[in-house]
Amino acid sequence: MILNASELLRWYDTHRRSLPWRGSDKLRPSPYAVWLSEIMLQQTTVQAVIPYFERFFTDYPTVQALAAAPLEDVLQRWAGLGYYARARNLHACAQKVTERGGFPQTVDELQTLPGIGAYTARAVAAIAFGVPVVPVDGNVERVTSRLFAVEDPIPGARPQLHRHAATLNDDPIAKTRPSDFAQALFDLGSSICTPRNPTCLPCPWRTPCKAQAQGIAASLPKRAPKAVRPTRYGAHFIITDHQGQFLLRQRPAKGLLGGMDEFPGTEWRSSPWSEEEALNQAPALLSWTLCGEVTHIFSHFTLKVTVYGTRLLQNRNQTIDTDYGSFRPLKSAALPGIMSKCLALYKTSAQ
Repeated sequence: MILNASELLRWYDTHRRSLPWRGSDKLRPSPYAVWLSEIMLQQTTVQAVIPYFERFFTDYPTVQALAAAPLEDVLQRWAGLGYYARARNLHACAQKVTERGGFPQTVDELQTLPGIGAYTARAVAAIAFGVPVVPVDGNVERVTSRLFAVEDPIPGARPQLHRHAATLNDDPIAKTRPSDFAQALFDLGSSICTPRNPTCLPCPWRTPCKAQAQGIAASLPKRAPKAVRPTRYGAHFIITDHQGQFLLRQRPAKGLLGGMDEFPGTEWRSSPWSEEEALNQAPALLSWTLCGEVTHIFSHFTLKVTVYGTRLLQNRNQTIDTDYGSFRPLKSAALPGIMSKCLALYKTSAQ
């Protein structure tokens, strides 16, 4: 099946989304803007990314500026966006790109950079450099599953979907505007071929769509049943000193929330912590207030954290072992979402 690229591009010229990382109608987006946005958009919605992108682009207007920034500053600006390995790879990639004098322009070369996989390499190559390849994100997977009426469930169907997606730009017209064609596919999935209740009537590819013809578009793509997400439990301790600073420590560079700041606490385990068990691991023998519990959902488990809080009198912070961290102002901290929730609960209970 060869799809009419002109119909999709004509629709895109009228209905394209206005996004801060896109170029104008006549100018191709900059490689830096495309790359930065694509890294941020992994596992994250467009609306959540926009303010982060704008902040990064203001503070680091070039890839060289990002490369020169301290990693701690980058992590602080990323705080709340999640999947923090992306921020570390972002910084490492910026340094590699700066060293080589700019972004490579081929899919294979782009994939040699930190944090750039097959999809991101194709997206940057197509959108920023006009390479005629089809980047396959969730939107393009959904469009493809409906165009070809692929009823096998994801993730098992992904190899088949990717083979079909590679043919979407077989029309020579698509190869004359590869940057716009890739973005048109994204917008089609975002605004018309949506996960629920697709609006098929105005779709530029309604006629050749096999799922629409069979009346099954809304049911695709099918997904295999998700495994039950396990629950883990932990306790964290929030301490302020007489200057209003907080006891913070940095998580290991590798692993979950790597390099981010946290309030000291217990390990996260599969069984709940009793109050006695938790307080035995507190930073000091102090009068602790039970603030309550917060819940945070990670991609592969749910975390329930019991929060304890206290305030220190003047100079009492000298009695706390440095293994638990050091007292710092919050404005210098890179707190992930779970720690921000703990902090909010502590502040509420202290009122």
